[in-house]
Amino acid sequence: MSAGKSATGKWARRKARRALVQAVYQWQMAGGSTADIEAEFESNGSLDKADAAFFREILRGVLLNAGDLDALLAPVLDRAIHELDSVERAVLRLAVRELSTREDIPYPVIIDEYVELAKLFGAEDGHKFVNGVLDKLAGSLRPLEVAARERV
Repeated sequence: MSAGKSATGKWARRKARRALVQAVYQWQMAGGSTADIEAEFESNGSLDKADAAFFREILRGVLLNAGDLDALLAPVLDRAIHELDSVERAVLRLAVRELSTREDIPYPVIIDEYVELAKLFGAEDGHKFVNGVLDKLAGSLRPLEVAARERV
């Protein structure tokens, strides 16, 4: 599949999320423009069979709104955002962006996906921290969805 076309479906979105963690981590460590990071990931094969449109949407949302995302995270963190492990920070920013803007994706799916990515890329028990933070945030970012799920 060419970089210009977008794959769809669960697996394509999962592949995009994997590339997103790498892209946001890279941005946090080295900076760079959104356009340059997008171009790099589109040209290096990271988005082959991935949902490239989803990748671009979430990447732009995180890079252009990191301060707002950090403000949403701050009340549920036990330390300042800049003190978090870089992988955990990237994963949390991505998950919060998705939780706050993609109501078409159930919150448990988003949490599960990013916990798995924290297991893959993060420190040994970092996924437990990510899971706890996202569980707390789901209640404030998706109150109706969380309430409906708890009634079942």
